[in-house]
Amino acid sequence: MDAKIDTLTLQHFIGGENVGSSGGEKFDVLNPLDDSLYCRAARGTGDDMRSAIAAARSSFESYRETLPKERERWLMRVADIMEERKAEILDCLIDEIGSPIGKAMFEFDKGLSMVRAAAGLCRNVRGETIPSDVPGKFSMSIRAPLGVVGIITPFNVPLIKTTRLVANALALGNTVVHLPSEMAPHVTLLMAEIFSQAGIPAGAYNVVTGMGHEIGDDLTSNSDVDFITFTGSSVIGQHINEICAKSKTPVTLELGGKSPTVILKDADLDKVMPLAARSIFMFGGQLCIGSSRFYVERPLYDEFVKRFAMAASKVGMGDLRDPNTVVAPIISDRQRQRVKSHIEDAVSKGATVEAGGEWDGNRCQPTILTGVNEDMTLCKDETFGPVTSIYPIDSYEEGLEKANDTVYGLSSAIFTNDINKALHFAKNIGAGMCHINGPTVHDEAHIPFGGNGESGVGREGTDADLEAMTELKWVTVQL
Repeated sequence: MDAKIDTLTLQHFIGGENVGSSGGEKFDVLNPLDDSLYCRAARGTGDDMRSAIAAARSSFESYRETLPKERERWLMRVADIMEERKAEILDCLIDEIGSPIGKAMFEFDKGLSMVRAAAGLCRNVRGETIPSDVPGKFSMSIRAPLGVVGIITPFNVPLIKTTRLVANALALGNTVVHLPSEMAPHVTLLMAEIFSQAGIPAGAYNVVTGMGHEIGDDLTSNSDVDFITFTGSSVIGQHINEICAKSKTPVTLELGGKSPTVILKDADLDKVMPLAARSIFMFGGQLCIGSSRFYVERPLYDEFVKRFAMAASKVGMGDLRDPNTVVAPIISDRQRQRVKSHIEDAVSKGATVEAGGEWDGNRCQPTILTGVNEDMTLCKDETFGPVTSIYPIDSYEEGLEKANDTVYGLSSAIFTNDINKALHFAKNIGAGMCHINGPTVHDEAHIPFGGNGESGVGREGTDADLEAMTELKWVTVQL
């Protein structure tokens, strides 16, 4: 084993300094490809979290007064340093979370755009003048940063989530305490180092590594935290929502999904197939916006199943640094057991495996099932793996109805040349995002990213975060 990787030890980043755990404990971070040791990280405690929050609170008093041009310059410098350290960041994404190089490049490019979009946000923290019924009264609104923003991010797109949420919070004049997934601490701490190197003042951005179930509540329930944003499972999201409701702390939640794709009989399968594969097999299906349900109108159903199964059998599962590799290892043993149990349950109850279903080490083959019904766990629950099911439909109306038959509501897609049906679908699908003739997997820095129902509360993105991470104040002047 490489000695450098074997001995890599990570510490918290609090008040601009690397700090060990107050309890002295560490935890292992494993390379999901073979479960070998990737690094060790400080196992945070409640005291560590409170120290980070205190550092962010103290820093806020001066950071909120920084000028737009200063924050803009720092964030642009962050993007420049990211490019200088691109190879290091890509290696981290590959070895820490098992990203194939194509997905790592995708995430890096998105991360750059997130930071640069945030730099542009610095000059858009605006209020407005408001008409008044009182003679001689000048009325206006102004925006101010909320204060300390608590950010909890997942393992699957740690760079995208860090660059978007941290950069937007800092652009708006807030300070940050960040709890990354225990499976992706290194890439987050790399970014903390880059933010510091770019000139972000000490204490404005703090990272505490550790187990969410041990120290998450110490972040979300702290009265000195003014806003929480969480990305993860619906179960934990509900727990956080209840904590924040008690303290009236505003919160955004980006949770799970069971995203549908509807394919009508007039769709061009030559164009659909590569997009369909991208929408569920990218990063081994470990994407909340992955399309785990396909509803295909009967005239195309048999051909779609045949061609999709063939496409699935050709999806690359080689070396993660090979550009032809698409399928990633499933992140942990617990998640691997979940994927296996969903497939096994469906097959035992009569579903047909059209492609995949087998494993290569910690990687599940791209798997397609037909004959899935509501008695099967796979039908309704999020699998979070390279597994999808295909259902025949007899009409557009049936497709819309079945697409909406879920407690989730994150992303959705429809493929058709009928503009009336396409726009009717966009208007009536119960998802927060809809893509016409495009895959469910899509994101940009400035769009309102998020879902409904069990898929979350609120939206992310430059405009959405401007609303969520600042507060309006009404000001009048009697002339």
